Amino acid sequence: MKKYSVQLDAQQRQMLESLLTGGKATARSQTHARILLKADQAEGGPGWTDEQIAEALSVGRATVERVRKRFVEGGLLDALVRRPQPERPQKRKMDGELEARLVTLACSQTEGGQKRWTMRMLAEKLVQLGYIDQISHNTVWVTLKKMN
Repeated sequence: MKKYSVQLDAQQRQMLESLLTGGKATARSQTHARILLKADQAEGGPGWTDEQIAEALSVGRATVERVRKRFVEGGLLDALVRRPQPERPQKRKMDGELEARLVTLACSQTEGGQKRWTMRMLAEKLVQLGYIDQISHNTVWVTLKKMN
């Protein structure tokens, strides 16, 4: 027996069917509604297996399992609506201070007789000066582009 069994009541089933026929919901919400309707183990529900649902709706079996789990643990709305992704400020390489140092460096005279700074040269110089452990030339480029 499945750990997360979907048991829809008549009101929930009607809401899911109206969501599918209304045409206003996102494709993801409609797919999750179809998954819940097919996985319904209550009386009158089709009670399909995860493999049958995945094949019929062209989704992965893990998606079916995840939708069932979210329905059982969080309710109908949680299974249908996408959760917002948390902010990830710790993944940012460039903070305001490092951006200021990068701009100062980019405006300064180059070394080695070069006419202009390249993104790779700027990235290497930031590491050489000890401002950061490592940084991609693409990150330098995106930061400078953002400044304009």
